[in-house]
Amino acid sequence: MAFRLFVPILAGATLRERLIACIGATVGIALTGMISGFAMGSGPHVALLVAPMGASAVLLFAVPSSPLAQPWSIIGGNTISALVGVTVAHFVHDTVIASGLAVALAIAAMSFTRSLHPPGGAAALTGVLGGPAVAAAGFLFPFVPVALNSMILVALGFLFHKLSRRNYPHVHLPAAGGHGTTDRPPAERVGFRPEDVDAALSALDETFDIDRDDLERLLRQVELQAMVRSQRTLLCRDIMSCDVISVPDTASADEARRQLIDHNIRTLPVVDADDRLTGAVGLRELTRATDTVKGVMSKAGTASPDTPAMSLLPALTDGRSHAVVIVDGERRILGLITQTDLLAAAARVQAPAPFKAVA
Repeated sequence: MAFRLFVPILAGATLRERLIACIGATVGIALTGMISGFAMGSGPHVALLVAPMGASAVLLFAVPSSPLAQPWSIIGGNTISALVGVTVAHFVHDTVIASGLAVALAIAAMSFTRSLHPPGGAAALTGVLGGPAVAAAGFLFPFVPVALNSMILVALGFLFHKLSRRNYPHVHLPAAGGHGTTDRPPAERVGFRPEDVDAALSALDETFDIDRDDLERLLRQVELQAMVRSQRTLLCRDIMSCDVISVPDTASADEARRQLIDHNIRTLPVVDADDRLTGAVGLRELTRATDTVKGVMSKAGTASPDTPAMSLLPALTDGRSHAVVIVDGERRILGLITQTDLLAAAARVQAPAPFKAVA
């Protein structure tokens, strides 16, 4: 039981994520110091980096989805807190009292400006306890080097996360209704509602380091995984259509349109010369003038025959996709599952058992 104290508490933290964070922090802090050196000059009297940047780097590179790690939190939180610390030190000359007051006022200032950032507490303390270099800089210290360091670090973090294909700044992307209306997406019209999340947060009366919308998205994924687990025996191979109509990527738009209408289907898989799936088209894509379907095809949703059928729900209820293509390891088409296929399977699974008279 005691060893559990040493288990990381961050949900979803993997070795790969931690390695990426280490690389990012190395690059971010080193380059921040170098760029600050070019901007401010060098010498023993110049503070190229302030200590809170190390803590900011932990948040920026290890938990980039945290609300505390977003650009305004880093730049605003550090700068505002450093300004609070310098201001308190200017008026309160007792170091102990000034230290406590600086951190307390920094928390309040960050809360009011929606820039809460834990390293801000260290920035406020640095403004009080920073020594001769900070005292000599005076009210310039919150801006150079603190704000300068923060902006450079955020810019480097933005570039690093783009290169590593991570979402930063973290923006919640709501599921699209798909029809240009205010209706919520189909998957969000059942189960718990947003007000239920708000009520639960209010009942728990605690603060969590996760965005409110991300929390709702996480809970919906939990619901989906629980349903997939309960229906794990129903696989894609059990409900897929096997006689799949497809067209080569060299087919004309007119030919593809004719296939869609003649077979009364909404999604037409597109294959290359080796019969490997390359995309899909529907009437929506074919409204754009083109010589062949290859120029307008969209990315096709795919799954393997052994995928739990109910796990296709998000793809088939996003308001854009009407079918998922079932492929083998070489992307050759084995079958197709439409919204209708999945709905029929779900209705059969959830149907109540027939009534039996008891003698």
